[in-house]
Amino acid sequence: MTDATPASTPRKRTPWRAAFFALAGLGIIAGVAWTLLGSRLLVVRSVTVSGTHLVPPAQVLAAADVPAGAPLLSLNTQQIAQRVEAIRQVASATVAKDWPDRLAITVTERVPVVMVRMAGGGYDLVDQAGVIVRWSKPRPAGLPLYLTSLTGGTLRGDPGLAATAAVLAELSSWLSREVAEVSAADPAAGTAASPGDPAQVTLYLRDHKTVVWGGADRASQKDRELAILIRDPARYLDVSAPGTVVTR
Repeated sequence: MTDATPASTPRKRTPWRAAFFALAGLGIIAGVAWTLLGSRLLVVRSVTVSGTHLVPPAQVLAAADVPAGAPLLSLNTQQIAQRVEAIRQVASATVAKDWPDRLAITVTERVPVVMVRMAGGGYDLVDQAGVIVRWSKPRPAGLPLYLTSLTGGTLRGDPGLAATAAVLAELSSWLSREVAEVSAADPAAGTAASPGDPAQVTLYLRDHKTVVWGGADRASQKDRELAILIRDPARYLDVSAPGTVVTR
């Protein structure tokens, strides 16, 4: 005769026990939500701004419009960045949450590449997109004068300026320092670059030599040829088609 061991039966979970665990779970969720959204533990206590040189940090903070004490989790960093980018001198902005209580705004400002003479006096300093970065009464050093009939306020999307900026970005340092004026076609011919047309950029050097550079392509080859020819007494040098340089 063998002893039979009774099989263990599963313990039934009583309704009150299930309700207890459900309520406990809801309590935990509510506690976490309160900690993240409603408590004073994870709220904005400071906003830092970096990368500014032209734009005052106070202007960036005003545009960001982040109230002190706002729950850090609920902030939309993309919308804040867009508000900062509405500042004319700002090219782009990134916003990051620095837990537990700080917001960091990093700004990339627009950089002027040329200046444009204003009819009423002074110069508009514009970036590669044709956006006016700032105005200067005296002629600033270190920037070439862009020869155009357009004013600084109408240069957005100008293909000639875009071609000019592309060329200037490819110039070697020695040549960049020598450029006093630049155009996106010979201004004496009364022509200008138009959408779809390859712009022929011309550089006017400080020693009164004229260099027809062409487009931004093959910049290193053009630079090598020009470095040799620049010693020549010729006042006009066309390196727009490397290998077939024209001087006179």
